[in-house]
Amino acid sequence: MREKLEKLGLKLPLFPVTSVGSFPKTDAVVAARGEFRRGKISEAELNEIERQATAFWIAKQEELGIDVLVDGEQYRGDMVAYFAEQLPGFTQGGLVRSYGNRYYHKPIVTGEVKWTRPLTVEWWRYAQSLTKKPVKGMLTGPYTIMDWSFNEYYADRKATCMALAGVIRSEVEALIEAGCKIIQVDEPALSVRPEELPVAIEAMHSVTDGLEAYFITHACYGAFEHIYPGMLDLPVDNFDLEMSNSDLDLLDLFRRHRFTKDISFGVVDVHSHVLEDATTVRQRVEQALTILPKEQVWVDPDCGLKTRTVQEAIEKLRVCVDAAKAFRN
Repeated sequence: MREKLEKLGLKLPLFPVTSVGSFPKTDAVVAARGEFRRGKISEAELNEIERQATAFWIAKQEELGIDVLVDGEQYRGDMVAYFAEQLPGFTQGGLVRSYGNRYYHKPIVTGEVKWTRPLTVEWWRYAQSLTKKPVKGMLTGPYTIMDWSFNEYYADRKATCMALAGVIRSEVEALIEAGCKIIQVDEPALSVRPEELPVAIEAMHSVTDGLEAYFITHACYGAFEHIYPGMLDLPVDNFDLEMSNSDLDLLDLFRRHRFTKDISFGVVDVHSHVLEDATTVRQRVEQALTILPKEQVWVDPDCGLKTRTVQEAIEKLRVCVDAAKAFRN
């Protein structure tokens, strides 16, 4: 897919380094969010602190040598609730456990879901203004928003998903109009119900068809053996996959059926406090290259880094960059 990137005016090195999207909230953001909930600061004051944290993470990625940047999502909470809170048709539900000790307010679809304004464009535009490197647009996909919400309005799950696909497409179009060339549409729920893979594929077609951008989707910690190779029909250019937490077991699937997309290959485990050494990460890339052409391989962490400390996230990104540079040389 390097030809597509070059057509979009993007000349990336071999083994481009990126990250999945989220970074840890800075101490200032954590404190400000608490003060905002208690009514001690205004939304404008909170947003300014979130902007400062976004600038910190853009500068840190520049310093580390990341090739395709993210804004770090300092202004977001849960990846589904963030969008549901801004879209007409959703009502906030009760707290539901996500994993570990993390909970989110599971949204409820109680009316027609509509896109009335850009939801992420201003944050993307601000982050992109801080760097000459490409910044990814970051969205949650329609299938995952549907799966992680309750539906009390549409006829069934597919109808809900397709309505959301129209909403996400509108946001994609707004990002492209603003100048965004790489857009990630995350579908971590992709393998939850294998029988619904055709629904997820149809919805992604609705999101991406006919649009000029390089599309990535992130899916992680799933039973991919039940949807591979069918998931390759998803109309995206790059799959961002968790590889290291599961000991690279997806490579066995790729041996049996060729992986046909670009891949953002997770080389560090974001669910571990342990910092992988350089040798371990290089060995993971070497194993990828026994199956995948070097032109297809991007390097990144398994998943979002928001569960790590700031320093842990920085060091895990650093070892990704060091590994990529070693293979370029």
